[in-house]
Amino acid sequence: MLAIFLPILSVIIGFSIATYTQRSTRSIQLLLSYSGALLLSVTIFEFIPEVYRNYTPLTGILIMTGVLLQVILEFMSKGAEHGHLHHDENLKRFPFLIFISLCIHSLMEGFPIAQNLHLLLGVVIHKIPVAVIISTFLIRAELPKRNLIFFMAIFALMTPLGAVLSDYFMKWPEVEHDINAVVIGIFLHVSTTILFESSKNHQFNGSKILLIILGVATAYFI
Repeated sequence: MLAIFLPILSVIIGFSIATYTQRSTRSIQLLLSYSGALLLSVTIFEFIPEVYRNYTPLTGILIMTGVLLQVILEFMSKGAEHGHLHHDENLKRFPFLIFISLCIHSLMEGFPIAQNLHLLLGVVIHKIPVAVIISTFLIRAELPKRNLIFFMAIFALMTPLGAVLSDYFMKWPEVEHDINAVVIGIFLHVSTTILFESSKNHQFNGSKILLIILGVATAYFI
């Protein structure tokens, strides 16, 4: 139930913050850095060793497939997954490419969280600033309110849907293993991009470094 409820709650929180502030604040970018460090650390500390316990010759290939898949998704979404989505004054229609990309990304990240509480925590914390950024983008684009609500509702439901589908794929451990390997690649790309490319001019500052360290420490001790 947590894998269904918490991702939805994180999007609601993010949407509420964006609606209230109407802008992405520096604190949101710092939370994004913390969530990226947490997600990367949990992936390295727990998720990768778990998948490699059932190593097959395809494991590494599938991980790199996940990396490449995320590259394609971010080309479609303009980097929304790691905070690079900016207001487009020429946007007048519903952003279908961004919508499809974020739905695929959210669906995939839902697969492992039902079996791993720590990954669930990383994904939930990651989704809050992402939801703020996406909501802010859509609000500034002045899309019809029904389109905005539709976009965010589907976005909120995709990760829980992935968690529900993972129970189905548990009947076939080989398939579950392959999907998890792809998700590792997605997590690795998203989290490292957040850490190394989300700052202005790609520079680190004291606050960001401190939160990255805190994210790593959180993942280690939980």
